[in-house]
Amino acid sequence: MRILILLLMMLLSAGCSRNHFNVPAETFADKVRVLGVVPIIIDSSSDIRHPQKELLLSTLAEMNRRHESQLVRKIKSTENFYNVTMLDVDPQQFFSQAFFRREKRNDATIEYNKYFWKSGPLSDYMRRNRLDAIMTVVISGISRSDKISSTAMLSSLTSEYNFLIMTAQILDADGTILWEYPNFRPRLLSFDPFINLQYPDFSEAEANLLPKANVKFKSLDGIKRKLDVRSKDILRREKQDSELYEKHFDEIVSYLKFDVDRKKIPPRRDEPRQPATEPARPAEPAAKIPPSAPATNVAPVDGKATSSGQIY
Repeated sequence: MRILILLLMMLLSAGCSRNHFNVPAETFADKVRVLGVVPIIIDSSSDIRHPQKELLLSTLAEMNRRHESQLVRKIKSTENFYNVTMLDVDPQQFFSQAFFRREKRNDATIEYNKYFWKSGPLSDYMRRNRLDAIMTVVISGISRSDKISSTAMLSSLTSEYNFLIMTAQILDADGTILWEYPNFRPRLLSFDPFINLQYPDFSEAEANLLPKANVKFKSLDGIKRKLDVRSKDILRREKQDSELYEKHFDEIVSYLKFDVDRKKIPPRRDEPRQPATEPARPAEPAAKIPPSAPATNVAPVDGKATSSGQIY
């Protein structure tokens, strides 16, 4: 029965459009060749209700810096961009400069926070760093009704719980959202929270014969241990990557893959570009001197290195 369900899901997936972008895939491929990824942003003003909020935000920031490079590696593995680089910018400072507004949305029964950005700071930053688009990844808080079951699946409680969610967008210099996650183009929609900050205490309810389990916040140490659980390979060997981060990064990247005929997309004069963090290309070889010419020393042509400003 499980095999039949899996085959059905594969057939449904095969029938879905591969274009998960807000613009045609060919337009996206032509427009976005150099992508800058902002380090993971934490929206501290969103609905995060944990009693140790400041310590939680500090823990999240530390874990983000430790694991966010996984995302850049995974995006590069799609081979759909000429350059993908993690930008050298403080994520909270970027957020304070470029953030315009937040909307709590309920699209196709999926609740999430959608972000809108100021075009001025985006345009200036892209121009300074020679970028075609910027990718933002935001961890924010949201409260919504959900049903959570006990480990043994013998009890469950439907209540309002406080979650952390991870959303992502790719923006052009005008602030237009070219792509976003959660993504609503597949037939089978899903959007799992990054981590649940609360849980129903079924053990307490059972021990004290309570009619309903109390909803409690997870401890800060428990949240940190959950964030630090390592993922495993197909041989069940532990890897260095975080299981939670890897799960969400894989989901994000799965909607960034597309198939286009790049032969139909004319190359630009300045391609391939080099990211600001990479060294300049070596100089062109010196011109060869004809045999009949006198033996003189010819200086090599100077290489041209690109440079860019950064916003701190």
